[in-house]
Amino acid sequence: MKLHRLELTGFGPFRATQTVDFDAFAGDGVFLISGRTGAGKSSILDGVSFALYGSVPRYDGGERRLRSDHCALGDPTEVRLEFTVGETRWRVARAPEYDRPAKRGVGVTTEPTRAELEELVDGVWVGRAAKPRDVAQLLDGILGLNAQQFQQVILLAQNRFSRFLLASAGDRQTLLRTLFGTRRFEQYKDDLEERRRDAQRRLDGAGERARTFLDVAERLIDERALGGEAERPEGLDLAGRRAAADLALQRAEYHVEQRTTERQRADAAAAAAADAHAALVARAKTLGDLVAARAELALLEDDAPRIADERTRLERARAAEALRASMAAATRAEQAASAARSVRDAADAEWIAAGGDAADDLVALIEELTGDLAVWGAAEQAERDLVRTEADLAAREADVAARAQEIATIDEQRALVPAERERLTAQRQEDAAVAARLTDLRERRTALRDRLAAAQEAAPLAEEAARAEVEYARRSGDAGRAADAVTALLQRRLAGRAGELAAELVDGQPCSVCGAVDHPQPAAVSAEPVTDDDLAAAEATRDAAAEAARTTGEAAKSARDRLADATARAGGADADDLGARLAATEAEVRDAADADTRVGRLDVQLAELAQLDEAARTARGTLDALHADGTAAVAGLRAAAAALRADVRAARGTHDTVAERVAEARARRDLARACLTARERAEEQGRALATAVADRDAGLAASVFDSVAEASDALLDAAEHAAVDARVAAHAAALTATRARLLSLELEIVDVVEAPDLAASEAAATAADTARAGAIAAQQDAQNTVDTLRGLLERTDAAYADVAAIADDAAAVTRLADTVAGRAPNTMKMDLETFVLAAELEEIVAAANLRLSEMSSGRYSLHHSDARQARNAASGLGIDVLDAHTGLRRSPQSLSGGETFLASLALALGLAEVVTNRAGGLRLDTLFVDEGFGSLDPETLDLAMRTLDELRAGGRTVGVISHVEAMKEQLPAQLVVTATAEGPSIIRQDAVADAPGLR
Repeated sequence: MKLHRLELTGFGPFRATQTVDFDAFAGDGVFLISGRTGAGKSSILDGVSFALYGSVPRYDGGERRLRSDHCALGDPTEVRLEFTVGETRWRVARAPEYDRPAKRGVGVTTEPTRAELEELVDGVWVGRAAKPRDVAQLLDGILGLNAQQFQQVILLAQNRFSRFLLASAGDRQTLLRTLFGTRRFEQYKDDLEERRRDAQRRLDGAGERARTFLDVAERLIDERALGGEAERPEGLDLAGRRAAADLALQRAEYHVEQRTTERQRADAAAAAAADAHAALVARAKTLGDLVAARAELALLEDDAPRIADERTRLERARAAEALRASMAAATRAEQAASAARSVRDAADAEWIAAGGDAADDLVALIEELTGDLAVWGAAEQAERDLVRTEADLAAREADVAARAQEIATIDEQRALVPAERERLTAQRQEDAAVAARLTDLRERRTALRDRLAAAQEAAPLAEEAARAEVEYARRSGDAGRAADAVTALLQRRLAGRAGELAAELVDGQPCSVCGAVDHPQPAAVSAEPVTDDDLAAAEATRDAAAEAARTTGEAAKSARDRLADATARAGGADADDLGARLAATEAEVRDAADADTRVGRLDVQLAELAQLDEAARTARGTLDALHADGTAAVAGLRAAAAALRADVRAARGTHDTVAERVAEARARRDLARACLTARERAEEQGRALATAVADRDAGLAASVFDSVAEASDALLDAAEHAAVDARVAAHAAALTATRARLLSLELEIVDVVEAPDLAASEAAATAADTARAGAIAAQQDAQNTVDTLRGLLERTDAAYADVAAIADDAAAVTRLADTVAGRAPNTMKMDLETFVLAAELEEIVAAANLRLSEMSSGRYSLHHSDARQARNAASGLGIDVLDAHTGLRRSPQSLSGGETFLASLALALGLAEVVTNRAGGLRLDTLFVDEGFGSLDPETLDLAMRTLDELRAGGRTVGVISHVEAMKEQLPAQLVVTATAEGPSIIRQDAVADAPGLR
């Protein structure tokens, strides 16, 4: 993961938008984030964490002060971050919940939490999510780290820097699992555990199935009464129960043999009874068929006369069918001839009504009219061309007139341009003179604002300075009196010391001061001796008073200095005078700003006026060209219209238009053609009628019919003809078949004396069949019992055979599942995933020791520990610290603050290196360290800085937050956070130290 760009707006101490370009530090590798305490250095890391996770490490569990206190009510708050994961570049933007002015009415409303996520695709940002919940879900999959893990390996924030070093085994496992993608080993463990439970269930099920099959077999034996009294299963073991079941199976098979013999006898008896009954039934049926055949023959013979008439009718219809075509043709020819004569008479009448004569030569007349129409057709086209030409001429004349009017209008408008240009220019010169003072006025306003602020600041400072001077004087007096008290006690102590020494003298022993053994005039003891406690108390009072006097003196000096500074910045003027001057200047600034705005508008208007004048000039040139073209086109159209009028006038004759003359000639020619066609058609149909009548009469003379009407009456349609033919044929066939069947039946019953007794025969057959069905059911039931019992015993044997195989498989799966899950006999309680992560942790510790050894001058090294944990907790992810001075390992919690910082830094760098180098892992290209360097001595700090500088070789970028001056000298690439005098902080990225740094 690599960060590229961060934008902070209204966030933390930043009010205006501040931008951090992390790519600018790629060449340096290590850069410093510096600034005074409270300026907002850590807020840069807060912005990164908030953009990615919507949370800030420093505010977890407390108040979330994300929006800048310096923001006005209408100012926005937003954090925008660009970063790359793998080969994909993303941009996330977040805004916390804050109050803003209501868009409608007065008051405020709450701006809800907002988040957006975009992906850079082919140079274009494409939105992927636009709700905080959706953005969080997508980022979880993209980043692969939750907020806590991110703060352990990338964003090493204050108070969280050493979390990975001091974490419990469980917390450490959660982070490592995410970084190295070892959750599949947990899945392996779960899958094996599920397989173990499945194997045990299958083993239990196999044994239960075997017992169930045997139980079912014994219940069947009891139901069928196949067991002996000495073979009761409750008194036998499993083998005895199985043997008893085999004996029952043999008895069942014997029952099947008995039932099979009984069924065979029943089958034979039933077959014999059925055959006898069938023979009697057949004989009775023959007698019935004979009676029916005799009745049917009588009916057929009674219908013979009618069938003879049908046959005669059919023969006449066949004779008439030969004349059908000629009669129909004659009828059609007569109808066609009559229709043609009617059409001819109507055409002649219409021709005469149109002024013609029945004796006219229509052929010659049609040829004459066709020639005239050929001549008048060209004139008709000229007449249509004349209409279009005159319409074009009118349109062209209207266009020429419109162009002339447009040219006149443009000339009038352009005549107004010089006066308007002169007016706007004069107004601009006047406003420009006022606007020229805007910069000076703004500078004067800024200076007056600063002086007014200083004057307003000076008034309370004067009172504060006066109070500080009074307090300083009082404290100085107290300090003097306390010093005098100590002096007086010392004097009393010295005065009383001789009495004390005198009280200690012993006759004959030397004096401790002069060594004499004689003591002629010993001093008297003081009535109020000064003790060490009295002197110590007085000195403490004196020191406290002196410290108070010094403190109040510094406060008074500070107040005087601040008052002098404020008075100097105010220029000696009072606040009222400066306020009046500032108000006047504000008015002048507004007037100048308004004038400057008007100058801009006037410049735009002058430019627009020039553009409009130029456009009008260009338009007039275009209109001149169009007017000239239109005038020439009008002249051409007028000449063409005159020529066409002459041609049309000659072709009209006595008609109004050529089209009318052509239409009249075409109508007369069409009428002549129709009359001629009708006459020819009538003659043709008359000839066809004569031919058809001759053919019909010839056929009729050769037939059995005397007239056309008689032949027409004899005709039958196809359906009726087929029906009559079918009735005649069916009667003949039925008569022949009935006579033959009657003869056959009489021969069959020639020896039958009386009708058979079918009822007795049917009863005997039914009784035999019932007995046969009972024998079949008994035999099938016995066979089903044998099959069911044999199947149950076979499944019982197979189930017991499966138990052994399933038991072996279950034991193997159980051993494997226990091993992977870290259960007994694994005394370390280390599961497979922990074992894999322990190997990764060993590599991380090895990488961390390369740096920790140098930073601690070889004293400390980290060691992976797989020692058993307390309370049966899983082992394998512990970390110990080896102290080379003692040769003993100890817990990381025993390290001092600086030692913990070095060990945590080394471990974090080792973790980043191993994760980055691991194929498929999350690449960590950006790392931040927030404070902690102040706990290091100069030599150790230098070692830590060299360690950070080595990270540049791996292509990573490390941001270090610190206020340590030595780091400012060593790191030329810096991000400086500065609190402005107005309150909000700003970020400067162009600050570079003078020192050569770590190059």
